Amino acid sequence: MTRIGLVLILLAGWTLWAQPPRGFYNWWDSPIAKDLNLSDDQMKQIRAVVRDYRARLIDARAAVEKAEAEMEDAFNDESFSQARASDAIERLVAARSELTRSFSQMSLRLRAVLTNEQWAELQKRRPRQLVGDAIMREMQRRRAGDPKRREERRPPAPPQQQPPPPAQK
Repeated sequence: MTRIGLVLILLAGWTLWAQPPRGFYNWWDSPIAKDLNLSDDQMKQIRAVVRDYRARLIDARAAVEKAEAEMEDAFNDESFSQARASDAIERLVAARSELTRSFSQMSLRLRAVLTNEQWAELQKRRPRQLVGDAIMREMQRRRAGDPKRREERRPPAPPQQQPPPPAQK
């Protein structure tokens, strides 16, 4: 793969890397938490879970930032080395994986604190990731063969034009 091809692939994926995984937001520190009618015991449990994971998440995020910087340096190095860049990519993937794993494990523990009704309400109020959600909706519509989407994709037919009248002499 050429250097330009590699850069284009990475730039296309960069916007996805910059976004946190779906569902990642600190709802426990937002007004949503008050609207869920959490009991005092639930709030204590939530605070304990967040406290248990805080250091791990800080370390994981720092590892991601370090790996991102190393990858950027590898791509911008005047003596570009595809092997060095590839290693940097692998380190970034591993760091992001660990961050996702830690946050997902914390989310699982937080989910266990909520009732089914509270969980359903939380999912309804979850902030939408506009780009990611729009892409997912479009993919689902296309898979389902949504006629509305097919009509929107079809370009409008050009207006019928009459041929000009023959020139008279």
